[in-house]
Amino acid sequence: MSIFVSVVVVAAGSGQRFGGGKQTALLRGQPVIERALDPFQRMSAVSEMILVLPPGQDGGALCRRFPKISHCVPGGQERRDSVRAGFEAVDGKKTDIVLVHDGARPLVREDLITRVILAAEAKGAAVPVIPLEDTVKSCRNGKVIQTLERSLLFLTQTPQGFRYQILARAFRRASRSAFSGTDEASFVEELGLPVFAVPGDPTNIKITKPLDMKIAEVFLDD
Repeated sequence: MSIFVSVVVVAAGSGQRFGGGKQTALLRGQPVIERALDPFQRMSAVSEMILVLPPGQDGGALCRRFPKISHCVPGGQERRDSVRAGFEAVDGKKTDIVLVHDGARPLVREDLITRVILAAEAKGAAVPVIPLEDTVKSCRNGKVIQTLERSLLFLTQTPQGFRYQILARAFRRASRSAFSGTDEASFVEELGLPVFAVPGDPTNIKITKPLDMKIAEVFLDD
C-alpha cells in the first residue's frame, strides 16, 4: 500500500544575512525556491507540498508552476512558527509522513529525500546528517572551555521526516511548554522519542550568505 507524503517547504525567512530575497535569487537562471521545489514535484513518492512564504507574498505563480502545491500559507516571526503554519495545513486524516524542508536548500537530491521518507516510515522520525571534518571547541567569553568529541558530532540538514502523529504530538506539547530546540527533530527529542540519522549530502547546502550562491554554482558544475 502506498503512503501519503506531505512536504512542508519553509521559505518565509527575511534573508537578513543574505541581504534579502534569497529564495528569489537566481541560481544559474532559476530562483532558489524553484530549485528546492523541483525534486519534490518530480518524485512519485511525494503526494503534496505546502509552501510557507513571507506574509503578504503571493504564491500564485509558484502554485501554477508546481501543481503538487496544495496550500500556500503565510509564515510567522520565527522558523518554528512558519513550520507550524505549514503543518496545520496538512490533513492528518490522509497524511502518513510529513517532510519539512528549507526552501533555501536548492540542491536537495531525490535519493536523499527517499532515504528520509523510508526511515521516517520505518522508525517514526529521521534526519539527514553529515559528519564534521574540523575539530570543534566549546568557548565562553573568548576562552576555550572544552574540545568536543568530533566523531559524535554531525551537521543536520533537511528534509527532516516524521510520521504525522509524532510531529503532531511534538507541536501539541510545544504549545504548552517552552522548547529549547531549533528544529523539528529537537521537538521530537524533547518528547523522549528517538530520532534516527540517515546519511546526508554535502552538496545539500543552505543558502544563507551571498558566498553560498558561489558554492552552489560549483556543485552544479560537478
